[in-house]
Amino acid sequence: MSNIITLESADSESTASISVDRGFNCFEFKADVDGRIVDVIDSQDGFAEGEGRVSGNGIPLLFPFPNRIKGGSFSWAGKDYQLPEEKVGYDGNGNAIHGFCIDRPWRVVAQGDDFVIGEFQLSEDAPDRLELWPADFVIRVHYELTGSTLHSKFEIFNPDKVALPWGLGTHAYFKLPLTSETEATKCLCQAPVTEQWELTDCLPTGSKSSLPSDFPLTDGVYFGERKLDDVFSGVPADIVECLMMDEAAGLQIAQRNPGSFQELVIYTPPNRNAICFEPYTCVTDAINLEQSEAAKQGLNTGWKILGPGEMFSTWIDISAEQILA
Repeated sequence: MSNIITLESADSESTASISVDRGFNCFEFKADVDGRIVDVIDSQDGFAEGEGRVSGNGIPLLFPFPNRIKGGSFSWAGKDYQLPEEKVGYDGNGNAIHGFCIDRPWRVVAQGDDFVIGEFQLSEDAPDRLELWPADFVIRVHYELTGSTLHSKFEIFNPDKVALPWGLGTHAYFKLPLTSETEATKCLCQAPVTEQWELTDCLPTGSKSSLPSDFPLTDGVYFGERKLDDVFSGVPADIVECLMMDEAAGLQIAQRNPGSFQELVIYTPPNRNAICFEPYTCVTDAINLEQSEAAKQGLNTGWKILGPGEMFSTWIDISAEQILA
């Protein structure tokens, strides 16, 4: 397996590599920070050749739902759906996971030295999954490198004659530490969240609570202090900035996105010096929570609907930077 596109920044030595055939996954980003090359994204050797899980490397793209759908089943517009395990990804607890685009080839619709645009349409690129969702969809992702920043722009379009329900997320694996001379356990991780969803087996119950005082994510916690696989909320309405600071190296990774990504999953994969900051437009299992009693009483799940012919766009930037005093 190949079909790898490598981007080169016009104004720095930064590079990024995208596996078109493995979900348009940007599995490598090496950022030039004033002449220092920072290896930002964690993925195993051989990923480009087909080794390793598509959900466990690089920056998996999660659409039309991020994270899990309980039991792989839901109802929409008066119709019941059951996502079969032989056609979509499942976790170890019987839940469908991470959408329909993560494990299939995309199509490249435009590219240059420092940018590439990929597109995935359900009816064209995974026609065997078309009957599993209430509407056809198009997702277009535009990657561009400038300086030490990887820009990504997302466009969601409904080409169908019926309403399209959807949620979007990314699942970037950030490599720690940021140099070979420093230590992962001394990297400080920050996220501007104030609330946490109550989970049972990784699925939200519909209840949220304020972050406990001994878990100050807004001030930062050191990598490895606790294992995480949690869904957070209460992000700023304008810009959400997550930071991974290697203080000894004087370097940091910043992931910035608008508040339309209203939820944030933070995950520390076992036995790896990596952390995932996963911005989601909706909470896990939102398509089911949206029809719950809690939602009827005002719970905001973030679940979105596009009418026929409508489009939605958003963005995420990932930058390697010097830590400013």
